[in-house]
Amino acid sequence: MTQERLNPEATISNLIAGRWSPRAFDNSRAVEDKKLTACLEAARWSSSCFGAEPWSFIVADRNSNPEGWNSMLAILAEKNRLWAQNAPVLILACAHNNFAHNNNPNRWAQYDVGQAMMSFSLQAVAEGLITHPMGGFDPAAAAKAFDIPEDITLMSVTALGYAGDTASLAEGFMEVETAPRRRKALHEIVFSQGNKAWKES
Repeated sequence: MTQERLNPEATISNLIAGRWSPRAFDNSRAVEDKKLTACLEAARWSSSCFGAEPWSFIVADRNSNPEGWNSMLAILAEKNRLWAQNAPVLILACAHNNFAHNNNPNRWAQYDVGQAMMSFSLQAVAEGLITHPMGGFDPAAAAKAFDIPEDITLMSVTALGYAGDTASLAEGFMEVETAPRRRKALHEIVFSQGNKAWKES
């Protein structure tokens, strides 16, 4: 199921149009290893500054690693745990703050990790899966739980799995789950002069 798009201004790939962030996961279906690997492979082949590949992914699969999955679920904000508990896979995306070849700060690292996770999410659509990235988690608790070094920035936790029944969602989630999607119009975000966006904001 995908949400209706209210204001499209051009035809885009079905792969992109089909990507959204639902909360209703089928907790009875595990993600096959082949499909999970394909999503991670898509992330691996994302572009990055200097080809640095400044990403690491901590994968918590409830089917193969229930202890790790429980630890990942525990670091989520309480509201996210209400629905993410039904997702069979939780993935923590991490950005390496410094370039490996010279240890200089890599200010593009977080951008590149975002690109990698979009590749991950689009491959998930191709595999018949759904994803929901979350910023609502406790980075300090995550670093402690998974023994993550200080020079790593924890970016997001993404839920991965098969779509479930929206009726299974806790009260308060149904409206946002079924509401049509709308994006800012192109004229609000695309400019021929770089300063226009700030002058009119």
